Amino acid sequence: MTEQILESVRSKYGAVAERSLSTEDAGVKAVAEAFGYTAEELTSIPAEANMGLSCGNPTATAHIRLGEVVVDLGSGGGLDVFLASKMVGPEGRAIGIDMTPAMIERARANAKVGNYTNVDFCESTIDRIPLPDASVDCVISNCVINLAPDKKAVFREISRVLKPGGRVAVSDIALKHQLPETIASSIAAYVGCIAGAILIEDYRAGLLEAGFEHVEIVDSGADLNAYAKVENQAGCCSPKMDTSNPFQVIEDACCSPAADPSTSLHGELKTLLSQYDVNAAAASVKVYAIKPAVRDSRSCCGPTCCS
Repeated sequence: MTEQILESVRSKYGAVAERSLSTEDAGVKAVAEAFGYTAEELTSIPAEANMGLSCGNPTATAHIRLGEVVVDLGSGGGLDVFLASKMVGPEGRAIGIDMTPAMIERARANAKVGNYTNVDFCESTIDRIPLPDASVDCVISNCVINLAPDKKAVFREISRVLKPGGRVAVSDIALKHQLPETIASSIAAYVGCIAGAILIEDYRAGLLEAGFEHVEIVDSGADLNAYAKVENQAGCCSPKMDTSNPFQVIEDACCSPAADPSTSLHGELKTLLSQYDVNAAAASVKVYAIKPAVRDSRSCCGPTCCS
């Protein structure tokens, strides 16, 4: 099942990378702005770096400083890497990790167009980050950890590559309530960043288990229906809530799926949004945590492992 999920994610996001979506498209720009990017930020980087896949703006909460090494997990076309590269300056480094070859190719092309000299893009899954231990100041990610089948492994890897005192700033989708089986078992909903999401309390527990402290997870309040704008369709209006079913099926939605819905990622998202009140169970969240600056002596593996 894990391999099936990974292949579905790789295939769908690879297809997005091969499309011409960019900030030049009104819907794509609207999605980015709905999730926290300013018009100035979007015009400061290559337009093709933005494909309408964000659920937040992690660079806005990461407190990135000059000279730092920043890693973006699931970097896509390079949107957050390019924003981070300006913040770390020529003495710093911004590194993107993505498992989709077409995304890596697109990001590298964008870096060439933008003449970025302090960025790198590496092809890998995010549960096996190809970087040394304690080599990174800050890890960011944007709507990608929810796609990883083994999230605990991702949290452990983030902790491993961070320097003591390093931080993680993530925008992601998390759940306020458990999903009904029809959604939880849907590959389309998984690729669309819903079915793979975990409960907010489980997210917090996973980070704490990986050794992080000062863990904060905040519901941004952003409307997930914004994704429908990419396909030139307005988001659904919110129906009256059925409190007995927090992920209510909309019987008479104000926007119904097209007769022949697209099989693209954004098309499937549009269909999902037209059938369910996604905001009732899922949320765009801002996640922040810090790796302890000094190891706890009780976790030492030998007499010289702690300072």
